Order: sequence, then structure tokens, then C-alpha cells
Amino acid sequence: MDFIDYRKSNKKITIGSEETKSQDPKHRSKRYRDYVEELIQQAQQRGEFDNLEGMGKPLNLETNSSAGDKSLAYSLLKSNGYAPVEIELANEIRRELERTEAPLAKVIHRGKVLRARRVPPFPSERRAYNAAVEKATEEYDKALRDLNRKILTLNLIAPPALHQPMLDVAARVQEFRESCSPFTF
Repeated sequence: MDFIDYRKSNKKITIGSEETKSQDPKHRSKRYRDYVEELIQQAQQRGEFDNLEGMGKPLNLETNSSAGDKSLAYSLLKSNGYAPVEIELANEIRRELERTEAPLAKVIHRGKVLRARRVPPFPSERRAYNAAVEKATEEYDKALRDLNRKILTLNLIAPPALHQPMLDVAARVQEFRESCSPFTF
């Protein structure tokens, strides 16, 4: 059997049922990096990179020094509209605290309106107001305790710069009770 060196010919090689071609002579001696660079240059000449987002704008190379080794990951999350878990949790705590205190303002306003009327409130209005104050107090207490759990979770996962103080539930509830004293009969 004669030896034939198929590496030097440009003919198709048949091995079983599979056909393979020897390398294209144009790319045979190029390194992979050079080939990729050539493809990028061809795409630039065709104008495929002309309408990219941020074209002609300076790069934003600001770094977060407090993030340490996670700064690249944080910048990727930020550029794609996401935030780290601890930032999301801190924002959630802030929104829930605002949402928790909104009904309290309504109850306080209702008490001021009842007390400012020329005609004293009817006994049914007083009972309804006192019941609303009790219900709001219970819900406020429960919501503050839930927020304290979230704050504790945040303080466990976040770096010290992002820690938040725990809420003084008893003091806040007492302050609410004093701001809307119940009616006496």
C-alpha cells in the first residue's frame, strides 16, 4: 500500500462516510486571534458597529471603592438595571416603612378632624375612631417587627457601611398612641 500525504493536497478526504476538507489556505497559517481581529475589521467596514448604544460617548469608568473585589460585578448589575441583594433589601425596607406609616397619618388626621368640629363627635364616631386607633396600633406594631427582621437580615449580609439601626418598636408605637389619644366616653 502506497503512502499518500493528504495534508498537502486540497482534495476532499473520504473517511468512511464522512467527508472533510483540508484547511482553507487563506486561514491555514493565521492564529485564532488574528482571524478574529480580521472578522471584527470586516464588520466595522460593513458598518455593523455604527448604531451601538453609547456610540460616541465617553466610557463611564467610575469605580465603587467600597465594593472591593465585587466592583466589576456591581457595575455589570447596575448597567443592566439590577442592584445587589443588600441594596434591593435596603430599598424594600425604606419603601415598607413609608407604606407602614401612611395609614397612621390618616388615623391621626381623622382624630384631629373629629376634635376640631363644632359639634362633638357622636358616641358611634368615637367608638369607630378608638377601634381604628387600636387596629392601626396592632398593625403598626406587627409591621415594625417584620421590618426589624428584614433589617437584621440586611445587617447580616451587607457590609458595615450599609448597616441600618434596628427600629425601637415600643417607642414608635407609644409615640403613635400619644399622637392620637382615644376618645373617652
